[in-house]
Amino acid sequence: QVQLVESGGGLVQTGGSLRLSCVASGGVFSDYAMGWFRQAPGKEREFVAALSWSGRTTYLADSVTGRVIISRENAKNTVYLHLFSLKPEDTAIYYCARSVEKYYGGSSKAGDFGSWGPGTQVTVSS
Repeated sequence: QVQLVESGGGLVQTGGSLRLSCVASGGVFSDYAMGWFRQAPGKEREFVAALSWSGRTTYLADSVTGRVIISRENAKNTVYLHLFSLKPEDTAIYYCARSVEKYYGGSSKAGDFGSWGPGTQVTVSS
């Protein structure tokens, strides 16, 4: 059973940057795609980014394209989400998750991911 723990969230000003980390334990990290989602108060959880098991294929939500980089270090069982040019509307709890299936075709549906971490809060002040 894989367990995920996110870190790196915090309070930043508009235009600032953050790097979120997600460390996995259990399972074979390098066999699965990894994704990041976020959920703002009163809103549904939404897809942010995902990365194939190899790290060669990236999937990004339109709302963050050009402002995030997702990367992974399989040797460290870690996936990262670099956030740039942050806006107040980026304020949310950010979650990492592992794809349910070893084959990941780029889905942005939360149901295609499992083993969610507890999340890390990102707050962007205006």
